[in-house]
Amino acid sequence: MIPAPDPAADVYEGRDGELFLIRGNNRVLEQYGRPGVARATLWRWRRIMATRVRRCARLGATYLHALAPEKLTVYPERAEGLAFDPGRAPSLRLARWLTASPGARAWVDLAGAFRAERDGPPLYLRTDTHWTHHGCALAYRTILARMGVPPRDDIETRRDTTPLPFSGDLGRKFGPHRTELAEGTALASAARRVHANALLLEMEALGRGGDAHLGTHAVFRNDDAGADPRRLVIFGDSYAQHTAHSPVATLTALFADTFREVHFLWSTGIDWHYLETVRPDFVLGEMAERFVIDVPPPNIRIERLADLARERKLMEPITAADSLSSPPQPPPDAPASAPEAADAAPR
Repeated sequence: MIPAPDPAADVYEGRDGELFLIRGNNRVLEQYGRPGVARATLWRWRRIMATRVRRCARLGATYLHALAPEKLTVYPERAEGLAFDPGRAPSLRLARWLTASPGARAWVDLAGAFRAERDGPPLYLRTDTHWTHHGCALAYRTILARMGVPPRDDIETRRDTTPLPFSGDLGRKFGPHRTELAEGTALASAARRVHANALLLEMEALGRGGDAHLGTHAVFRNDDAGADPRRLVIFGDSYAQHTAHSPVATLTALFADTFREVHFLWSTGIDWHYLETVRPDFVLGEMAERFVIDVPPPNIRIERLADLARERKLMEPITAADSLSSPPQPPPDAPASAPEAADAAPR
């Protein structure tokens, strides 16, 4: 029998069985210490965001930047016995570094919004790094408020809230898997996917749509009379995602329900050629807080990333984890921005 992986390598179990990602490729816990995220890295992010604000403005678009905060940032008191300084959370430090920068105009303070609501309903799944519907809806409303766009007020009446047994990306690191009862996230919506790139289509044809990460590209159209007529392009990761059928709540589904047209590109680097072609009204850069240490290249081409990801992904063997009884989920440490992770060279 193959022994179960040691959860202590990446995961910490806190109060009431709350699981926290603490290590992985991005050395999550170290980012809350000293020196933590390097000052040079924060300086580079300050310059990157200022550049994005200016270039998007020249295209007639508003750029916004949102970090999906880690559980350690929002619920430090639940990580009992774990030594770290939540005041050095990467999102808090980056916000301070943006002071007096043009990039500050783009900043969406999700960490502040989540901390303000942490005593209410759970914002994160207990066995996962990702949000509950309540947490996702909070991020959705916070981002829309920065855009000056009203949220849809009827989402709850159109959501299937049936709770189902669920084991998240952290819970599956244990043997046996840690499980919880998770409220449903499926939303009845007029939004329809009108484009998916070859990477996504081929992975879905293999029953591995949940494995389609870096390089995934999907476009959604919503002809509902109540949809905002403007166009949004998201450069993001698993907190946004490319499907409304994930067991974790994702931003793209909510935004596609709100805007006439939403484009999702799985990369936290910006494809400027794509933006010049699409000419959106809003551009959202979304990424997990832990990826702040991974500065994206200045120029990427989404289809180049997709081609390289296809070469890698389609050669991977299908394992028991890919079965229908245990649908694949984005790993908690999946590379979100750097094309080097897919052996790509930026264009």
